[in-house]
Amino acid sequence: MPARTGEQYIQGLKKANNNVYIHGERVDDVTTHPAFKNVVQSMARLFDIQHEKPEKMLYKSPTTGDQVGLSFIQPKTIDDLIARREMITEWARFNGGMMGRSPDYLNTDLMAFGTANQFFAEGDPMYAENIKNYYEYCRENDIALTHTLIHPQVNRAKALHEQKDANVALHIVEKNDDGVVVEGVRLLATQGAITDEIMVFPSTVKKAGELDDPYSLAFAIPNNTPGLKLMSRESFDYGKNHWDHPLGSRFEEGDTIVYFDNVLVPWNRIFVLENSSVCNRTFPETNAVVHSSHQVVAKNVVKTEFVLGAVLSLMDAIGIDQFQHVKDKGTEIMLALETMKSHLYRAEHNAKIDKWGMMTPDFAPLDAARNWYPQVYPRLVEILRILGASGMMGIPTQADFENEEIGPILHRAVQGKNLEGYERVQLFRLCWDLTMSAFGQRQAHYEYYFFGDPVKMHMTYFDNYNKEPFKEMISEFLDRAKSTRPKFAKA
Repeated sequence: MPARTGEQYIQGLKKANNNVYIHGERVDDVTTHPAFKNVVQSMARLFDIQHEKPEKMLYKSPTTGDQVGLSFIQPKTIDDLIARREMITEWARFNGGMMGRSPDYLNTDLMAFGTANQFFAEGDPMYAENIKNYYEYCRENDIALTHTLIHPQVNRAKALHEQKDANVALHIVEKNDDGVVVEGVRLLATQGAITDEIMVFPSTVKKAGELDDPYSLAFAIPNNTPGLKLMSRESFDYGKNHWDHPLGSRFEEGDTIVYFDNVLVPWNRIFVLENSSVCNRTFPETNAVVHSSHQVVAKNVVKTEFVLGAVLSLMDAIGIDQFQHVKDKGTEIMLALETMKSHLYRAEHNAKIDKWGMMTPDFAPLDAARNWYPQVYPRLVEILRILGASGMMGIPTQADFENEEIGPILHRAVQGKNLEGYERVQLFRLCWDLTMSAFGQRQAHYEYYFFGDPVKMHMTYFDNYNKEPFKEMISEFLDRAKSTRPKFAKA
């Protein structure tokens, strides 16, 4: 099957009947359930956009000749990277960058794993063949993926094997002729309820030791695999209309706790098994972290553009765009946007072919951007909230405006400099949903922890940064004055 349409995606979910729970009940059909139906429609639009703009969104499969999603492409040139980024941008602009796990995110990861498949042969040559075949399977069938990287937050002070309940985390139970039986819990599969398959991979930041080998594994299975349970948190789509909740009613992806109840994973779906060393090196050595970071920074450029657009529209609506402190706050967002775009440009134009044959972006600017943006995004939405002031509270619903008695009063009462009351509140409801609603707060929290604990990420960034040139600069500067040192200070 080539790139899917939205209807094919929806029908796939219906047929799969994944084992999803929410609000204490099992979901019969995620495509019609109030918690999921709207985001399913948004996901379907992403698949349809592929066919509406094939020149931007699709490319010819190297194995079948079919038109497949461009996010799966194995980039060979800088132009390939730019084309992929433009495709990512197209999807992100549809949702304002609010869907952090749109399919292109994991597609880039999987592409890197599949291309660098020989890395996985360290565990067993079979695993290299498995990941290569799985990449091609997902590419040719346009599979929508969720993933899980982390174990339950039981006792962070102890390793997995030291936990009081050492079996709560996903672990290997047995191996047999058919595959590997696994049991336990994993967190936190975004879009778990509305995707086709789940990839289970090691953490990107938390390292494992040899005693954690029973927990060290990577595999992928369909979301309707017997024994797999996807337990979704409370939905932030409260069943409101798009006017009242313009973002939450469209792009609430959901996050799921995943339980594997003695699930059989076939041997051909195993990529890493009982090998903490391979797990610790998977993302950096395959350059998956680089390609996924490229997708994330491209998405976050669009997200910053969306916030800036909301801020500028709000300024114009109520006539505050000439105040000094308002311009200063707008400039903050503009600087953040241009900084992110510069990181992206440098990453693409300094790209090089890696040892696996992929044109891989320069990781340094992407790594800086992914460490910086979690600190910046909360400030961006704070600016929007501050400038909206009490107007962020004075937001009647669409039903209020439709009331014949109070509608005309509200239309006059909440007018702005350049917008009538109904239109001004529509804009302010968007700003509220972006900043203060449950959906907006989740976005801020999500960005903060997007790649993991930002403190640990900063420590890793500091440890890996090439510090020597800067210390040498100071040493050379001080050496110029050596001839003037007093005799007692000479070595």
